[in-house]
Amino acid sequence: MLRHRFLWLVCVTLLGLPVSVNAQTTTGTVRGYVKDQNGAAVADAAIQARDTATGALRTATSHADGSYVLPGLRPATYELSIRQIGFGPQRKVLTVQIGATLSVDFTLQAGAVELQAVTVEGAPAIEMRTSEVATNVTTEQIQQLPSSSRNFLDLAGLAPGVTVTEDRINSGAGFRTFSAGAQSANNVNLFIDGASLKNDLTGGGVVGQDASRGNPFPRNAIQEYRVVTQNFKAEYQNASSAIITATTRSGSNQWSGNAFVGYQDKGLLALDTFQIKDKNANPAAFKKPDYSRVLSGFSLGGPISRDRLFFFGSYEGNYQNRAQTVNMAVPTGFTALDSVNLGQFNGHVTSPFRETLLFGKLSYTAGQHSSLELSVNNRHETDVRDFGGQVADQAAVNYRQDIGLAILKHRYAGGSWLNEASVSYQRFRRNPSPDVVNLPAREFQNGTTTGCCSTIGVIGSNLSTQDFTQKGPSIRDDLTYTGWHAAGDHVVKVGVNVDFISYDVIKRNSETPHFFYTDTLPRTLPGDTAPRILAYDYRSPYQLVWQFGAPGLTTTNNKIGAYLQDDWSPSRRLTLNLGIRWDYESHMLNYNYVTPQNVRDTIRLYNSQLQFPIDTTQYFTNGSQRDRFLGAFQPRVGFSYSLDENNTTVLFGGAGIFYDRSLFDISVDETLKLRRPEYSVLFADPDSAPHAGEVAWNNSYLTTDTTVLKSLIASSPGSLGEVWLISNNAKVPKSTQWNIGIRHAFGSLVASVGYAGVRGYDQLVFNWANFSWRNYGTDSSSCCLGGSPFHGFTNILYTTSSGRTWYDALQVQINRAYRRTASGFGWGAGLTFTNATRAVSGVDVPGDQFAFPNVQFIPKHPANDEKSHVTANWIMDLPVLAGLQFSGLINLGSGPLQDISGRFDPRNWRPGGFTLPQKSFPLLPGAWAYRNVDLRLRKDFPAFSGGSMAVTADLFNAFNYQNFGCTYGGTTPNCVVSDPRRLQVGAEYNF
Repeated sequence: MLRHRFLWLVCVTLLGLPVSVNAQTTTGTVRGYVKDQNGAAVADAAIQARDTATGALRTATSHADGSYVLPGLRPATYELSIRQIGFGPQRKVLTVQIGATLSVDFTLQAGAVELQAVTVEGAPAIEMRTSEVATNVTTEQIQQLPSSSRNFLDLAGLAPGVTVTEDRINSGAGFRTFSAGAQSANNVNLFIDGASLKNDLTGGGVVGQDASRGNPFPRNAIQEYRVVTQNFKAEYQNASSAIITATTRSGSNQWSGNAFVGYQDKGLLALDTFQIKDKNANPAAFKKPDYSRVLSGFSLGGPISRDRLFFFGSYEGNYQNRAQTVNMAVPTGFTALDSVNLGQFNGHVTSPFRETLLFGKLSYTAGQHSSLELSVNNRHETDVRDFGGQVADQAAVNYRQDIGLAILKHRYAGGSWLNEASVSYQRFRRNPSPDVVNLPAREFQNGTTTGCCSTIGVIGSNLSTQDFTQKGPSIRDDLTYTGWHAAGDHVVKVGVNVDFISYDVIKRNSETPHFFYTDTLPRTLPGDTAPRILAYDYRSPYQLVWQFGAPGLTTTNNKIGAYLQDDWSPSRRLTLNLGIRWDYESHMLNYNYVTPQNVRDTIRLYNSQLQFPIDTTQYFTNGSQRDRFLGAFQPRVGFSYSLDENNTTVLFGGAGIFYDRSLFDISVDETLKLRRPEYSVLFADPDSAPHAGEVAWNNSYLTTDTTVLKSLIASSPGSLGEVWLISNNAKVPKSTQWNIGIRHAFGSLVASVGYAGVRGYDQLVFNWANFSWRNYGTDSSSCCLGGSPFHGFTNILYTTSSGRTWYDALQVQINRAYRRTASGFGWGAGLTFTNATRAVSGVDVPGDQFAFPNVQFIPKHPANDEKSHVTANWIMDLPVLAGLQFSGLINLGSGPLQDISGRFDPRNWRPGGFTLPQKSFPLLPGAWAYRNVDLRLRKDFPAFSGGSMAVTADLFNAFNYQNFGCTYGGTTPNCVVSDPRRLQVGAEYNF
């Protein structure tokens, strides 16, 4: 009851605040000092910032010490002007970037003659005075750097220490995610216009990115974004690793638009090493896998009412046809198998992926003090996949996703106060299901007289249907006050967010009856003195596996977050960023879960037989033993100190605590593993009468009719559930982070070098109670002691908060923002170098939730990630060839630690791994094991009839470097981890 009253109080408090716009996560700040020609402070000067695209105005007044602050500025180009009686007015044109705080000082000259404006239009002002380790990805980089699938997450790799999964052509599902700091993608977060897109249910960190090759948001709707890998401020929630905060495009006072198309097919792709090997071995039979992709889109923005109401809308489509090769090696001499005709499924089969992204925004400027914004976006995708090899396309899954987000935001600024808030609604649905329905699954295997079995082929419907839905409204309010000047200048921010989320989860795993066929099978049942060799010869199945039971779980989760942040400048050179955040969730895990009586009875009766006996006081609950976590207090401290008056050289650093969350899917399985047990029915061979524990086969059983299947399993005792025990004292994952560094401005070029440290704690990990290592730590060590099933259950699993990670890195960045001069020439470039050590304990790799058989056998060991990585990017106009622009991305790495046969040796958890031999790269011979160079040429043609045309050519992996992998079990690679050279051609029309 107290908890509900607390939630009500928070809601009433929020509704009492002015409803406003643009959460602090999406805006920038300009602050500085006004002085006269003698260096004396100038008070009461009027500072005005005018958005050059929309005409929107913001004003501030300098204080007694000459300081001023303009917080909450929408990322845009501004004309900043200042006036004071007795001094000549001044103007500067600058670009404010998302999340950035710019220091802009004015030196006024006595007199009344207006000075000529200092113009730096089109080039972002340089951010020097931040304690964050952050990288801004600019509009020019988003639009002009090569990107294979237009996924805007691709460019997150420009930030130090960030790993982005590659876009692969024919490599199955693909996970388009990003990660950092030796933690998994589950620990990141993405903010779009201040709204969190955290995936609470499953992996990937961001809604829609779990097992998806899709783009979380239309790239042509993103204006810019900021990747923060260290020391992000207290206004950001639900991330113990890196975050991305993005702002979307808005309409302006001039109508403009863009339409584009990009195309790629198999004729524009090179072969990799292993495809060439296959072609040379059998040139007559070799066929290049089918592939085609069309990327298309358009955008339109402009004024509905000049200086008042603006519209922007965009569409992007990603339409791919990939090929998967089905290759079943069908044995001969079996009449029953011949009648199935598995060979008909062999060959290259199309795997279509379709994604549609829509975005629309209305922006309204009510006046100098207030503005309103409404945006809506939708993502829909389907992906027919998960077949190939021995699995027929008939058994494919159709991976469907629908994601919608609506945001209403209002801003009010007056005097020393700025209030920003948003009301949003989000709906995320993840729905993989069989592409072909109502067919029983049939798996054909090769058997032997001593064991079973290797798969020949799989046909029928895919086994499972899942339907995850995460939806609900969110309210956020951020209040900023700039009028406090005790012992210096303060920018004080306080904010609250409340999310009312509902989770609807349906997991019909193994819903399709799964029948297994083989030729020969040894079987030993109770009463048998020796294995019986059974000759099925594919005439009938030897086993059915099927799950049945209530498949769903529905609940609600109320999230509350609050923070206080003070950006305090005791002097002009020193800024301290002091903040604290607190978060709470009412239902992150299933706190009301009641341990079933049969689980209690079994464990109490046979606890001594478990390899790791269960502490029943910690793992049994009657629905009241699991307390909500109220201790997520997260202090965050940062500083920046300028070594000179002009902010040319700045020391920076910080430290903080960052809480994340555990996936709700864990709680789902805690319930469903018991509610929806797995049934196994053994069939007698066609030539023998059933023994005890066997059922005689009848062709009517080969069905998906649940009435028939229920009758069948009722006659068999083979029902087994799995026990998942979540600790009543389960902790919330978190990290501690600290960094220190120095940055220096060489004109328009900024270089920084720093150290970053991250320690991850309390990752939830499942252990097996019924298994252990045999003779652990000795030469005779092997797996495993114990066994399955265990007294009516397949396994007994229990959680510990034992997962840990370590990250220590040297990070170097050099950046020069793209700038185009009046003559039409421009260039920009960047270089990032990371040298890091990463380690993990309690699990094999970061993000793994299972420690087989127990965390105590997985001590600290290096993470399977590369040590060194370099990323370079550039955009360059070529004045000699009018209208031609050349851009590119270079990625070089020492290569991830590769697995070999000793990887899981419990005597030596420094994996028996190695880094592949380093390969030459121009100018750096013998330096890098991983190499990739992407190039882009763009040709703009002269404008005509108010518009202009451009053609583009993107060459990915331009030098066709072969980056090898797949070495588990040996030292010879048998696959590549990146695609070979490929060309993409495109065209654009702009007006």
